[in-house]
Amino acid sequence: MEDLTFAVPLWVWAALTVGIALMLAVDLLAHRDNHVIGFREAAAWSVLWIAAGLAFGLVLLAWQGGDAAGTYYAGYLIEKALSIDNVFVFALVFSYFAVPAAYQHKVLFWGVLGALAARLVFIFVGAELLQVFFWTAYLFGAFLIWTGWKMAFSKDEEVHPDRNPVVRLVKRIVPTDARFHKDRFFVRINGRRTATLLFVALIAIEATDLVFAVDSVAAVLAITTNTFIVWTANAFAVLGLRSLYFCLAGLLRRFQYLHYGLAVLLAFAGVKLILSETPVGKLPIPVTLGVIVVTITVSIVWSLAATRGQDGDRQDGDQQPVDRQDGDGRPGPEAPERAAAPSRRPRP
Repeated sequence: MEDLTFAVPLWVWAALTVGIALMLAVDLLAHRDNHVIGFREAAAWSVLWIAAGLAFGLVLLAWQGGDAAGTYYAGYLIEKALSIDNVFVFALVFSYFAVPAAYQHKVLFWGVLGALAARLVFIFVGAELLQVFFWTAYLFGAFLIWTGWKMAFSKDEEVHPDRNPVVRLVKRIVPTDARFHKDRFFVRINGRRTATLLFVALIAIEATDLVFAVDSVAAVLAITTNTFIVWTANAFAVLGLRSLYFCLAGLLRRFQYLHYGLAVLLAFAGVKLILSETPVGKLPIPVTLGVIVVTITVSIVWSLAATRGQDGDRQDGDQQPVDRQDGDGRPGPEAPERAAAPSRRPRP
């Protein structure tokens, strides 16, 4: 498989790692007081993260030229679009476990660290497989097409995060208390180190994100097998996941047709990957960018137009007040009922 290649010095990898770490540190310090994040604050952070992602594309443009920058933007856009589907899972997990709004950012912060680590592993493994074994392109392509079909045509079904195999395994291995203890993941009860319900929610976020990481990384690898571009596109898109969630949390019901657009993008990525190993070859980057932009725009506009005036269209977009808790950490009377958790489109 021929692909865009260029040498990336070790110091560039180191500088990128330090830059990502600094951005995460600034974000953590800005939210160390566990306050409830409203729409305006989330929107400001979203603009900052998107600006950082777009600016890195300009750096690539100056460093490696238009092909590298265009490939990066294509990967960034498709990963950003697919990350919107992560938001549905975040809402489901937080609602199911009745996670207080003030603690949700902390869960997502550590969840993003796990997401970055998982994607880094998948990127290098997947890229190596595509480079060494050309036939894996057909497997990855078929997987993406199948994933897109499942997303588009599978019926909604209720999902129970606490039935996730990883969550159940953690509960068996780690002593767990089914209560919140402020923002702590672990506490000592009767002298024994015990995981809190907040830690269980974090594990549920991490476990479900593993599924997202597989198809999202495969989708970007369908665009390029250049590990530096794939990693940076994933990293900058994932870094803005927390603020994206708080921006869209009050508007999720309005995106009821977005999954069709995401399904088209996954299927398109699969077809593109398969074609790369045929006489047709890789599709031009402008064509890829055009398909991504048009698909995302149409699905979002379609959703917003079809759901105009619904209750989910909150103008302020602010989060709900912090759920009250009693002295032992149990959710208070304002905590959402688990039965109200949104249904979730199944992912393979």
